[in-house]
Amino acid sequence: MADNKSQNNRPNLNLKKKSGDPLNKKKFNIYWVYGIIFIAILIFNYINLGNRTTEVTSRQFEDLMLKQGDVEKLVVVNKEIVEIYIKSDRLSNSKYKDLQLRGTSVKNGKGPHFYFQIISVEIFDKNFRAAQESIPESDRLSYSVITRKDYFMEILSWVLPIGILIAFYLFFMKRMSGGGGGGAGNIFSVGKSKAKIFNKEESTINVSFKDVAGLQEAKVEVMEIVDFLKSPQRYTRLGGKIPKGALLVGPPGTGKTLLAKAVAGEANVPFFSMSGSDFVEMFVGVGASRVRDLFKQAKEKAPCIVFIDEIDAIGRARGRNANYGSNDERENTLNQLLTEMDGFDSNSGVIILAATNRVDILDKALMRAGRFDRQIHVELPDLKERSEIFQVHLRDVKYDPAIDVGFFAKQTPGFSGADIANVCNESALIAARTEKKMVEKQDFLDAVDRIIGGLEKKNKVISPTEKKAIAYHEAGHATVSWLLEHAHPLVKVTIVPRGKALGAAWYLPEERQLNTSEQIEDEIAAALGGRVAEELTFSKISTGALNDLEKATKQAYAMVTYFGMSEKVGNISFYDSTGQSEYSFNKAYSEKTAELIDSEAKAIINKAYDRAKNILLEHHDSHRDLAELLLEKEVIFAEDLERI
Repeated sequence: MADNKSQNNRPNLNLKKKSGDPLNKKKFNIYWVYGIIFIAILIFNYINLGNRTTEVTSRQFEDLMLKQGDVEKLVVVNKEIVEIYIKSDRLSNSKYKDLQLRGTSVKNGKGPHFYFQIISVEIFDKNFRAAQESIPESDRLSYSVITRKDYFMEILSWVLPIGILIAFYLFFMKRMSGGGGGGAGNIFSVGKSKAKIFNKEESTINVSFKDVAGLQEAKVEVMEIVDFLKSPQRYTRLGGKIPKGALLVGPPGTGKTLLAKAVAGEANVPFFSMSGSDFVEMFVGVGASRVRDLFKQAKEKAPCIVFIDEIDAIGRARGRNANYGSNDERENTLNQLLTEMDGFDSNSGVIILAATNRVDILDKALMRAGRFDRQIHVELPDLKERSEIFQVHLRDVKYDPAIDVGFFAKQTPGFSGADIANVCNESALIAARTEKKMVEKQDFLDAVDRIIGGLEKKNKVISPTEKKAIAYHEAGHATVSWLLEHAHPLVKVTIVPRGKALGAAWYLPEERQLNTSEQIEDEIAAALGGRVAEELTFSKISTGALNDLEKATKQAYAMVTYFGMSEKVGNISFYDSTGQSEYSFNKAYSEKTAELIDSEAKAIINKAYDRAKNILLEHHDSHRDLAELLLEKEVIFAEDLERI
């Protein structure tokens, strides 16, 4: 629900950075050292290559050099190489220039000028004596044998393997520590906080409360927290204290994280942001260490705000872990968090914001006043709020001005802010796919259908028999729901496959906070209308009613076990809103009560089934006409149903 245009209404926060800010300190990177060493090795090898002589064969040595009397001396090095020194007055000969083109030319005249390799000194000596038999005895040469050590290569042979092992060690330690800290210090910074810091000098958050549509009550609560930090004297002069924490609670996609971003954009104090999973690590004690480091940084920058997203990753109630008897690192992290939030050492000026959609599983000690003083409920938007959210997300979409945004708000009951943003984006993509100049009303409706039911599969091969069964099934749903008083209003019926469904009946649920037993029974009867239609029309049933039966069964059991809507079971509810029985092996009722629950749920479903059957028998002709029209058009709307 963010709009970038509104950032022009806020003062520019990108001010000049303070030179003393610890955030501006450049970290030393050990990889620069590695790079310098590598370049030095390359330069050293290049210098050595530049001093290397040209290699020749033993035949070239004998014919072109030895027999011509050009050799001044020979040196056998390490019993492997014979170095050849040419007389200085013979180096200018063209044959040596031709040979030196094959290798690196030697600029000085000292030599060695050429070399060749030998297998052993004994074989070389035998061949050398044989080659000199044709040379006068006065011109014959001798050779010397020396041992020359390459200290650089010897040192490198020891250092290189150790260096490779150290490099692999540092690399794997960095990967295991999550990449935090940078450079070789990773193994020592694994316990440091991984929170991202946004301060007023270099904030990159461009979201304000003006960009958050709907959520009026939640915005008032959060804006008050920001006001606490901006002008604390206004509240403390009467003896009040700034709240220590606020917990954002609500279903996924309702805007909890967006509210936190708005706080970061509005507050003129440092803002620390991290996820609950950032505390979790494979090393023992790392989670608690990161909590300590986070609050240490927060105290240094107080007053400030710390935001922990998905706090249920570390805030799950203690003693309810599935890994019984094990040393739970998560519990140690939670204990440290509890101590930091409200222990002997008070964190004056540090406000904790957290978000979760699993408030039922959080530890009671974490939820108490003094840690999270406020619970801010961020619920699904109502009709008015959905209209506001649509207007925010449609600012960047080129749509037909004749479109009534309120109509789409009515068509999307139960949608969260994230769902509405997806609808606007999908509608633009659908319009662009057909080369339209602007997004039209039908594009929005298609986007809603795609998000609810999935991608339309027009090319899916369905036999005529199956298509007829699907048509009568969906017509059964439509007929029963149309004639029941409390069933949801019908929008359209289709037999075009979409997602996993072969057909669907689209309803517009009423936005009601309470449901009576009559309303739930009507919904169950409408859900069973498809199965009843198959039985009456074809005298046999299919697997197409799986989703309907699942929905009806859950609603029937909820009536008996949760809402106390069964006379025989009575006004009893086995629903556990605290989540305490998540890992319990025992049921809250006896086997006899379980049998009674089963019989009562079955009786509710059978009663609804008989009601749907009587309705379809009474309106048999209308049901048949509706199914035939559905086979012909594939999609029919409420107007067609009303006419029939």
